[in-house]
Amino acid sequence: MRPLKHWQDAVNAVIGVWLVLSPWALGYASEAMAMSNAVIVGLALLAAAVGAIFVPRAWEEWTELGLGAWLIVSPRLLGVAMLQTATLCAVVTGAVIAALALWTLTSDEEYSAWWRGEKEPQ
Repeated sequence: MRPLKHWQDAVNAVIGVWLVLSPWALGYASEAMAMSNAVIVGLALLAAAVGAIFVPRAWEEWTELGLGAWLIVSPRLLGVAMLQTATLCAVVTGAVIAALALWTLTSDEEYSAWWRGEKEPQ
């Protein structure tokens, strides 16, 4: 079995599971928009993270970064910002996801080669 390339991907997979379960754990499952957002983003994050664990590619990290950014802004855009628990969960979780994805993108020499003006390895 191949060793894990980025520990951040395993953490993001666990966070994806948390997001799917969070509406019930935090008591906002009756709020359809907030619940749907958490479940859909959680499943997408889980899929991206598992993909990054087994077949690491930079696009999966960019996907995770986008999902984290979406979670940060989604309570306002979806009109659920008045739900404090759901909003806090989305914003904090989104910030952690985005930070982990940025960390991976900037610390992996293969992924960050284009930022430094280098060609990616073949």
